[in-house]
Amino acid sequence: MKIAVWSGPRNLSTALMYAFGNRSDFSAWDEPFYAAYLRETGIDHPMREDVLTANETDAARIGQYCAGPVPDGKPHWYMKHMSFHMCEGFPLEWAQDCVNIHLIRHPARVITSYVAKREEPTLTDIGYAKQVEVYEQLPGPIIDSADIRETPKRALQTLCDHIGLAFDPAMMSWPLGPKPFDGVWAPHWYTAVHRSTGFAGPEGPLPVLDGTAAQLAEKAMPHYLLLKEKALKI
Repeated sequence: MKIAVWSGPRNLSTALMYAFGNRSDFSAWDEPFYAAYLRETGIDHPMREDVLTANETDAARIGQYCAGPVPDGKPHWYMKHMSFHMCEGFPLEWAQDCVNIHLIRHPARVITSYVAKREEPTLTDIGYAKQVEVYEQLPGPIIDSADIRETPKRALQTLCDHIGLAFDPAMMSWPLGPKPFDGVWAPHWYTAVHRSTGFAGPEGPLPVLDGTAAQLAEKAMPHYLLLKEKALKI
């Protein structure tokens, strides 16, 4: 089974990759289109040159890899994707043969987390509109990160049941520190999850935003709510 998991940044996406990557029957691939996105857009991101140097930048070739055999002789492959990395003209045909999963998170939480790593994000940076677009092309189960944080085992069991995959208790924890399948950008973006060995507990009250952050959340909310109403009931 090939699983393509689509989200925006700061969505619990790395922790979910760690959960699946800790299974002995899974290979994991971290944001394969990131370098191609940076090359295509010219956007300035933290560790930009490192990402471009260490990763394939040809989107067509990456699509071929995604369509190819599962690495390491494993039966299953978990691919973590940022929806907004899929620039116009980037291939998506390969994903037709994947189980596509869409991970969402409330905009207020995403924006609060994002600005701690990169200031003044735009609607494109946090990916909500693009995620709806990808979902419409590649429908599949939607899961809210808040549900995973609230009841991790039940949420992952529900997700696994929905896609016809046996739940594995190994998904509930992972070793401390970096993982061999982390992207080269991990030192900037993954510091918190590297300090974890499992999913954190339930989230507290929603952050209160003001100014441009509040305006950005308002723009993102319709996209989030459209996906939220279709999300798995945990």
